[in-house]
Amino acid sequence: MKKLIALALAAGFASAAFAAPETYVLDNSHSFSRFAYSHFGYSTQESRFDSTTGKITIDRAAKTGSADITIDAKSVNTGSALFNSHLQGEDFFDTAKYPTITFKSTKFTFAGDTLASVDGNLTIKGITKPVSLKVTSFKCMPHPMAKKDACGANATTTIKRTEFNAGKYAPHVSDDVTLTFAVEAIKE
Repeated sequence: MKKLIALALAAGFASAAFAAPETYVLDNSHSFSRFAYSHFGYSTQESRFDSTTGKITIDRAAKTGSADITIDAKSVNTGSALFNSHLQGEDFFDTAKYPTITFKSTKFTFAGDTLASVDGNLTIKGITKPVSLKVTSFKCMPHPMAKKDACGANATTTIKRTEFNAGKYAPHVSDDVTLTFAVEAIKE
């Protein structure tokens, strides 16, 4: 009987250790935040930010987690230095006053063992709004190069830029902006 109790306790401690939250640091060379919008209806313009940093904590057994992401708004990359400068101006990102864009999660939602969505607060130009990111892919496994565990995900949402005081030229230049986040993170 004592052996059975000791075995049950050991199993309980082992599963508790397995269910512990794990923290991952974003790999800046493989994590990008992108945005897309309609330009006068002619085309969909796609641009990105070259610097996205942060941490993600996830407990896959408990199906919980958190994300704290910072985007360097000055790293906007449209493919044109002139347009990058224009977007950093007061009419859009106003990077002199607001050099970063942040996302802080409030809830992770799983469908079975797969992360399905992440709700949180997005702050652009000092204005914070709730958003829900739809996770379109999610995978955790040992990283073949880093020799550590890693997780990666793609997530998307649509915002109205006028709600963040960045609505110059709306509605001709679309008010709706699709945000896409591609992140890879290495376990601490």
